[in-house]
Amino acid sequence: MTTRRGILKLVGGGLVLAAVGGGAFYALNAPSAEAREPWRAAGSQTAHRERFLSYALLAPNPHNRQPWLVRLDGEDSLSLFCDLDRRLPATDPPDRQITLGCGAFLELLSIAAAQEGYLAEITAFPEGEPAPRLDRRPVAKVRFIQGAAQPDAAFAHILTRVTNRNDNTDQVPDASNLAAIAAAGSVHGAVVKTTADPARVAVLRDHVFRAFELESGVTATHEESVALMRIGKSEVERFRDGVSLEGPMMEALKLAGMLDREAMKDHGSTSFKQSQSMWRAKADSAQAFAWLTHDNTRAAQLASGRAYARLNLKVAELGMAVHPFSHSLQEFPEMAGLYEEVHTLLGDGKTVQMLVRVGYAAPGVRSPRRGLDAHLMETA
Repeated sequence: MTTRRGILKLVGGGLVLAAVGGGAFYALNAPSAEAREPWRAAGSQTAHRERFLSYALLAPNPHNRQPWLVRLDGEDSLSLFCDLDRRLPATDPPDRQITLGCGAFLELLSIAAAQEGYLAEITAFPEGEPAPRLDRRPVAKVRFIQGAAQPDAAFAHILTRVTNRNDNTDQVPDASNLAAIAAAGSVHGAVVKTTADPARVAVLRDHVFRAFELESGVTATHEESVALMRIGKSEVERFRDGVSLEGPMMEALKLAGMLDREAMKDHGSTSFKQSQSMWRAKADSAQAFAWLTHDNTRAAQLASGRAYARLNLKVAELGMAVHPFSHSLQEFPEMAGLYEEVHTLLGDGKTVQMLVRVGYAAPGVRSPRRGLDAHLMETA
């Protein structure tokens, strides 16, 4: 059994892996392959609807909550519901972000179906748009029509799409790539705009970090995020959702007692201060931003999620990185000033539904997924 002493050395307040046993420690604590099995299993299901769903559940979604419940209806349809226990009441009180995540799910479902010639006929909120929050009514009904669709080139990038939280490199995206990203995301009534203008990027770097700083300074919103952090491989494999903090360095910090939820909640702790510095670096590394605007009905939120999925797939196709920096779009009371600021900066009279940094970064890691069975309800 590898001992703590054989793994770690503390040097000047920092931590490094010891030479003895370091290789074995690294191998044992690499990001969990088991928690990412659904990525490898996508497309292997026998029944066509389950095959399409196996790709849909890989969609980007807030805090990786994977808030999707699906009921298979008859032989050619399904209903999508929100898993109400997987909402974000502190940071997303009206469930707008969760609705976007449902839209992204539907877009990947549609693309996967088209790959086999099926048109996914999507009816948003067939029993009415819920307010002020989502409820038990369906988010959408989907009917699959065989032979009514052509394969979509975006399908090729579903399995390579990741949310990449690594710092961006100094490479500035060129105008043609930014235009391609904007065009890809400007669908379903949404409009995507981008900028790599240094002066505007500087303004947005400052804005997004101030919004992050504010969110992490409010107890309820900060603790909601901390509660969804999965610290170490064992937690990642147990929950398969949330934000994963895994890999050899995270395991070493956890083993040394330098990474735990109580410390992360404490605004005076080293963990909290390091997190602030890390996010400041992420904001400052941004070389370009993209933002997506639309109306703000429930149907428009769902359409915005579909458009955001398209933006992500184009970024993957271009070999680039995308990372949401949408804290100022959250609608809890303390964020009201920055919410107004971001809409003055970017809204053009519409609701800013997503704000992200786009650029180049070291490869990101796929987020864990809970698997198809976790999303299937009893068949009607």
